[in-house]
Order: sequence, then C-alpha cells, then structure tokens
Amino acid sequence: MISDPVELARASEKLAAGTGAIAVDTERASGYRYWPKAYLVQLRREGAGTLLVDPIALDGELEPLRQAINGEEWVLHAASQDLPCLAELDLAPASLFDTELAGRLAGYERVALGTLVELLLGYRLEKGHSAADWSKRPLPVDWLNYAALDVELLVPLREKLEAELAAQGKLEWARQEFEAVRTAAPPAPRAEPWRRVSGIHKVRSARGLAAVRALWEARDELARKRDRAPSRVLPDSAIINAVLSEPKNVAELQALPVFGGRVQRRYTGNWFRHLQAARALPREELPNPSQPNDGPPPANRWADKDPDAAARLAAARTALNRIAEHHQLPVENLLLPDLLRRTCWRPPEDRSPEGVAEALRAGGARPWQVELTAGELSQALQVKAK
Repeated sequence: MISDPVELARASEKLAAGTGAIAVDTERASGYRYWPKAYLVQLRREGAGTLLVDPIALDGELEPLRQAINGEEWVLHAASQDLPCLAELDLAPASLFDTELAGRLAGYERVALGTLVELLLGYRLEKGHSAADWSKRPLPVDWLNYAALDVELLVPLREKLEAELAAQGKLEWARQEFEAVRTAAPPAPRAEPWRRVSGIHKVRSARGLAAVRALWEARDELARKRDRAPSRVLPDSAIINAVLSEPKNVAELQALPVFGGRVQRRYTGNWFRHLQAARALPREELPNPSQPNDGPPPANRWADKDPDAAARLAAARTALNRIAEHHQLPVENLLLPDLLRRTCWRPPEDRSPEGVAEALRAGGARPWQVELTAGELSQALQVKAK
C-alpha cells in the first residue's frame, strides 16, 4: 500500500518511466458507505509492476500520480463504474480501452473479468472480496492480493480482445464506444429518488407515499452525515413496514421489526416525527400517486394507448434483433433500449433514413450504431397497426 507522499512520488516516477497502456481499477465500499469514493486505486504498467495507492491516507493529494498517468491510455474493466470516483481524485485518462465493453462487442455472452481472463488467457483469478468494506484499515493482505490481481492481466486481456475486434471488423465501433464512456457527462440527478424504495408498490395512497418520502429523506440526511450506506441506516423493508403499519406512537414503532433493535431505538423518535409530519401534510403537498415520467409509458401498455406505436416498436425490435444476431452483438449495445422506445413512441417528422439518422445522433447514438440501424428503423417507423 502506497500511503505517504514519498512513496507516492517514487511510485509515480516508476509509472511515468514504464511503457504502454496503464491498467487501472478501484475498490469502493458500496453497501457500507454513503459516498462512492475510491478507497484503493490499483495500477499496473509494463516496467513499473503493480502499485496499490491509498487515496484516503494521502488525503487526495495525488499530484505526482496525476502527472504520471493522466496523459496516458488506461485499460479498465467496466470503466463507467470506476471513472466517476477517479474523476473525484482528478484522475482521468487521455483514452481508454474497456475490456468488459470489448467483450460484449466481440460477442461474448459472459463478460465478467474472471470469465474473460479464463477464456482468453487460461488463468483463473482468485475472487471473493469484491463486496468487502474497502474503507476498513488496515486492509488484510489477502484483500490486497485480490485487488492486485484485478489489474495483473488487464493489458494482456486487452491485446487479445483488440485482436478479436479487429478480426471481426469491430475495432472502430469499440473505439467510438470507449470514447463515449470516457467523455460521458455525470448522470443527471434522479427525479424523486425516494420512489425507488424497494416494495413501494405496496403503498397505494398519496398519504402513504408522503410517509415513504419523509422517511427516505430523513434516512438520506442521516446516512449522508454518518457516511453510511442508507440501507445500513434503515432498510427499505423497514420503511415500507412502518408506513403500512401506521404506528400511533413511538412504542408501536419500536415494536416493529428493525425499529426495536438496540441501535435503532436511539432514532425511533426521529423516524416517528417524520411519519407524523407526513400525516399532517395538506393535500396539495402530497406526492402524485403516479410516478412522473418524461419518457414513453411501459411498452406493455402501448397497444392500448397507441396501437401504431406498438406496431412500430415490434417491427423495430425484430429488425434490431436481426442486425444484432448477424453481427454477434448484444442488441442493447447495438442501440440503447430507451432511445429505441423514445424513437418509436414519438418518431421524427422526417422518417427517411436521413431523418432517422439525425434523430438517433441527437439521442446520443454513435456513428457506427446509426450506420447499422437508421435504414431498418426508417422502415419500421412506417409500420401501422393492422
């Protein structure tokens, strides 16, 4: 573990003197901590070996590392999971190769790192600590070995996958996908995130939804302050149970599962106050029982709401499945399902191949996706219900 500035400077010099792409991975504490920060950064480069950097001990002071790697190509597996927490440390690649995405484009059905390494390189990676609490200090040696293995073979794996993509004529497609991942903007904040509480479908009334919202917001505030995963502060199941049980006082709330636990008893007064506040809200401040959505309705309702749209979607899906099968691609990598649904629900005024291509580009489709799909989609968008 590189955990002091002198070690970091020495390690960064080794990385800068190395050759070729840099294998990069991170370990977070998902399920344990509120903030999705990197608690360990793993790096490997030819001529430098494998380095494990502790950004917590270094308090984010990583300038030597930034100078060594920010202008280079990185190799990551499932890059979209790691890039945000690396960006918080001001670490970003000049270009990248994503081995998971490459595996999908190459036609592999199973693209976990261990699976691809075993299939293409013949090694079996030691696994077992992916769901560990990486905020723990000191980190056990077997955890560090596991973390190091995640970058040990990324560059050789990249070489194999790059050769396969080139042989299949898909390397340019992959480069476009990698660049889209590298330059992707942070996702917009989710509207009404409390509606994602597991089991919320059991709550039928607007007043009940207000109670779910109140408990979710109180939990989120406490989780944020304590840097604890919200589910460890109060499980979703407890929120739903409290709302459905409608306790009349703190004692009744404490009688419910979870709320009567030793730790939870300190907070039940707070949870109950939020339940009471939700019960007292005026009608105009209650949430809409129907979830707001700026997109199309669920596809299984299209036949009733707009039969022509349902016919367009069916034709489009058939066409895309045919294209994906021909090119040995997952259909969701050929075109994002959400973009397909939006295009079929509200087609562009110009349904020619050129007009459809323009609409797909505006929706974020890459040039290779537009080239493969615009013509077929143009025909599908002409279909009407029988």
